[in-house]
Amino acid sequence: MTWERPGPVAADPAIGGHPGTRVRARRTVAALAITQTVGYGTLYYSFAVFLTPLAAELHTTTTAITGTFTASVLAAAILAVPVGRWLDRHGGRALMTAGSLLGALLLVAWSQVDSLWQLYAVQVGLGAAGAASLYEAAFAVVIAWHTAAERPNALLVVTVVAGFASTVFLPLTGHLVEQYGWRTALLILAAIQALLTVPLHAIVLRPAASIARAARAPFRPDRAFWLLALGFTANTAAISLITVHLVAALLSWGHPLSFAATTAGLFGLLSVTGRLATTALQRRFRTATVVAAVFTVQAVAVATLPFTGRTAVGAVVGVVGFGLGFGVATIAKPVLLADRYGTRRYATIAAMLVVPVTIAKATAPLGAAALLTRAGSYTSVFLATAGLCTVAAAALRITQEP
Repeated sequence: MTWERPGPVAADPAIGGHPGTRVRARRTVAALAITQTVGYGTLYYSFAVFLTPLAAELHTTTTAITGTFTASVLAAAILAVPVGRWLDRHGGRALMTAGSLLGALLLVAWSQVDSLWQLYAVQVGLGAAGAASLYEAAFAVVIAWHTAAERPNALLVVTVVAGFASTVFLPLTGHLVEQYGWRTALLILAAIQALLTVPLHAIVLRPAASIARAARAPFRPDRAFWLLALGFTANTAAISLITVHLVAALLSWGHPLSFAATTAGLFGLLSVTGRLATTALQRRFRTATVVAAVFTVQAVAVATLPFTGRTAVGAVVGVVGFGLGFGVATIAKPVLLADRYGTRRYATIAAMLVVPVTIAKATAPLGAAALLTRAGSYTSVFLATAGLCTVAAAALRITQEP
């Protein structure tokens, strides 16, 4: 069988072509940078702070509480395609406003739970709220309002600002829990969510021309789509695996806990650095080429960590090399999909990648734990991670072949 490689699809000429549209686009990016920071802080990152108090209050284990968070992530994945279709046909204003409002109401409901099943119900609802109001929906709006040349910088602004969500909201939530208790802390977060995200989504967001006329014909994935799905899924699995297991690996190599935690904490800063570097390189090289190169650097870095990571310098160098790829897929995937398939069905197409990527994110750490049990050391785990990064790099390279 032969595959036809379609050329890049031009952006809708109605987007970004007039000064008024550019002003609206800048306001949209600024609003989304704020709402994504707040949304991820209140609906996603805050869960880690509530984990222990919830387990104590509900008289259950942290494992059981963590299961509710997994349910939230899976709910968001299940809703990804329906949400994408809505965005393609109606735009983001109504959906993102409703999603952010739902998130605020569910934070209030969360503050009143007194049983595990109630927490599961709330978390599933928060997964739905996140699907309607967080990155995937925001990226669809950004893509619709910007030309191909403008997209990388617009996506960079949103993701760099939102990248500080954990930096702001983890300590804020911790302070609120210490001062007022977890139930009142949730009510305060609900107020922040309602006052900042709902008005910005309702007032600033507007439907773009390309969304209003979105094509209704079903999308049929081609060879390039499956390669992109393979590449981003493999990379997500690698990042999820290292995120969960890095500290334990460093401890097993003889490093103290303070060093291991601090070194792992570099990933937040490195994700911003990697996004800045990728966006700059996109001006000179094709996006797929840049991303493939970043994934290759990750493969080399993680493959050498078991052998060089027993020294402090070797560990830091390896973590820096791997960490530069954190967040790169977040800004590269929307650009690659929009450039190849256009903007009219972007949200639906992007949503089709959410399910395999989410499954990889959830299951990779478990697979690594099983491999660790069988092999008895982290060497095999890190070499397997290098293999995932190599697969991801190869898949991105092949998408460029005729």
